[in-house]
Amino acid sequence: MMEILKDKETSAEEKPNARYERPQWGSKVQYFLTMVGYVVGIGNFWRFPYLCQTYGGGAFLIPYFIALFIEGLPVFFLELAIAQRLRKGSLGVWSTIHPCLTGIGYSSLVLSFFLCLYFSVIITWIVWYLLHSFEYPLPWGFCPINENHTEYLSECRISSSVNYFWYRKTLDISANINEGGTVRWWLVICHIFVWSITYCCTSRGIESTGKVVYITTPIPYIILFCFLVQSLTLEGSSDGLRYMFTPDMTQLQNPKVWMDAATQIFYSVGLGFGAVMAFSSYNNIHNNCEGDAVFLSLVNSFTSIFIAIPIFSILGFKANLLFNNAWTSEYPNPNYVNTSMRLKKQTIDCYEGTDIIRSSYAFAETQMKWTNNMDFGTWTNKGLYDYYNKIKDK
Repeated sequence: MMEILKDKETSAEEKPNARYERPQWGSKVQYFLTMVGYVVGIGNFWRFPYLCQTYGGGAFLIPYFIALFIEGLPVFFLELAIAQRLRKGSLGVWSTIHPCLTGIGYSSLVLSFFLCLYFSVIITWIVWYLLHSFEYPLPWGFCPINENHTEYLSECRISSSVNYFWYRKTLDISANINEGGTVRWWLVICHIFVWSITYCCTSRGIESTGKVVYITTPIPYIILFCFLVQSLTLEGSSDGLRYMFTPDMTQLQNPKVWMDAATQIFYSVGLGFGAVMAFSSYNNIHNNCEGDAVFLSLVNSFTSIFIAIPIFSILGFKANLLFNNAWTSEYPNPNYVNTSMRLKKQTIDCYEGTDIIRSSYAFAETQMKWTNNMDFGTWTNKGLYDYYNKIKDK
C-alpha cells in the first residue's frame, strides 16, 4: 500500500504539467464546512436520539464512544488519507490500489445514488411542511370537520391531527401495499424543486459547493440553538434530560446495543459511501488529515448529543402533557392513557378497523417510570376507561 502511494506521489512530481490537474478547496474553512455538512445529517437528527431512547438513555453513549474510537475514527482517517494522497475519488482510489478492487468503487457509487434518492424524498417532505407552516392555523394543529359539519372526521379524531395530516393530507396512504393510490402532484412539484436546488449547488463542482456551505452548514446549528433554548423552558423538560443522561447499565449486557452503536458510527460519519474520499481528494497532499479526522469525528458526535438534548426535553414535556390530559379530563382520551401508561414499545392500532394511522408511540418508553410494573399493551379502549374510572377518585 505505501509503495503504491509513494509511486503515485513520485509520478505526480515528475509530471507537473499533466493534462488534468485536480482542483483544490478555496480555503480550509470551505473544506471543514463541507465535511461537517456531510457527516452531520439524518443519522444525528433522527437515528441517534431514537437509539438513545431505545437503549436506556445515557447507557447508549458508552458503546457509542467506544465504537467511535475503535472503528469509526481509524476508518475515517484511512479514507481521508488515501484519497488525499492519491488525489482521486472512490473509483480512482480503488482501481489504483488494484484493478480487481474497482468494483468497490462502483458499489460506493451505486450506494450513494440510492442514498441521494432517499434523502431527496425526505427533503421533499420538509419543503412540503415548510410551505404549510406559513398557514394559520397550522393544518396539522386541528382536525377537519366532516361533511355534515356535526363532528370531527373520525380518522382524525381517533388518532390525532398530526397523524391525520401526515398520512392522509401528505401521503394519502392506501389501505395496503396492493393499492397504489394516486400521484400527489404537489409533492412531485416539491421533489422537482429539491433536485433543481441540488443541481444549482453542485453544477460547478467544489467551486459552487464551497460557497453554498457558508449558508447551508451554519443554519441548522442556529435553528438547533433556538430549539434548545425554547425546549429547556418547557415544563417537564428536566424529566426528559434526566432519562437521557441517566444510564441503564443493564442495557450494556445486550449485544444488540453494541451492534447498533457500531452501525450508528458508520452511518453517521458516512463511511463507505465514497463521499469522504471525494471531498478529501481536493485537499493538498500535505494537509494534516489526521487532525481533520479527529476534529470532524468529535464534531459529529457532540452534534448528535447537542441535537438529542432539545429532543429529549420535548419528549419530557410531551410526556407531562399527555399524562395531565389523560388523567384530568372528564372523559379521558384512551390514546392519551395508552401513551402515558408506558405501553409496549410497538406500533399500535388506534382503532380497530381503521386502515389509517398506525401511530407509533415508541417515545412512551421515556415516559412515566412509575408505571414500570403495568402492562396495558393488550387493553381495549373499554378496559382503559374502566381502569380510569376505577382509580379516578383515589
